[in-house]
Amino acid sequence: MNKILAILLFNIFLMSACDDVVYTPKPRAYPKIDYPVKAYQVFDEDYCKFTFEYPQYAKIQQDTLFFDERPEDPCWFDIFLPSFDARIHCSYFPIGEENTFDQLNHDAFELADKHNLKADYIEDFIIKKPNRVSGIAFNLKGAVASPFQFILTDSTKHFLRGSLYFNTKARPDSLAPVVDFVKKDIMQMINTFEWAD
Repeated sequence: MNKILAILLFNIFLMSACDDVVYTPKPRAYPKIDYPVKAYQVFDEDYCKFTFEYPQYAKIQQDTLFFDERPEDPCWFDIFLPSFDARIHCSYFPIGEENTFDQLNHDAFELADKHNLKADYIEDFIIKKPNRVSGIAFNLKGAVASPFQFILTDSTKHFLRGSLYFNTKARPDSLAPVVDFVKKDIMQMINTFEWAD
C-alpha cells in the first residue's frame, strides 16, 4: 500500500511541476509569389493571321506536334508564363467546309462544359469589338484544370480558341491570386487583338 501511495504522490508532484503550455496552430500560409512587372509586346508571327499584345515575361512556343501528328494549322502555339509555370494554349482554325463556324463554336462550348464536373460554376461573357473581333470568355470557378478559356472569331474566316492551364494540381484557393493576375494579361490580349486581313 505504501508503494502505491508513493507512486501516486510522485505522479501528482510530477504533474503539478509541469507548466500549462497552450499550443496554438500556425496560421495558414501560402508561398510568396513574386509578380513580374506588367509590360507588353506585340505578337506578330508570320504563321498567324492576327496580332495582339502579350506579356514581356512570357514566351511564345509554336506547337509542332499534336498527339504525335502535325497540328491542323501552323498557328497553334502556347504563351508560356515561366514565372507561374502556366500556359495559354492557343489553337487557330480557318473557317470553311471542313471546319464550319457552327462546329468550331460547338466544340469550344463542349470543351468548356467538360469542366462542369469539377467547376463550382461557369461564368461566361460576350466579347464584342468594333474591328470584326467577337467571341466569348469562360471564367471557371472551382478545382478545374483550366480556370479561363476564350474564343475569338470574325464568324466568317477565322476562329481562335485559348485555354489557361497551370502545371500543378488544381488548388483554387492558393492559385486564385495568380489566376487573377494572368487573366488581366489575357484580357490585354483580347482587347488588343486584331485580324491581319
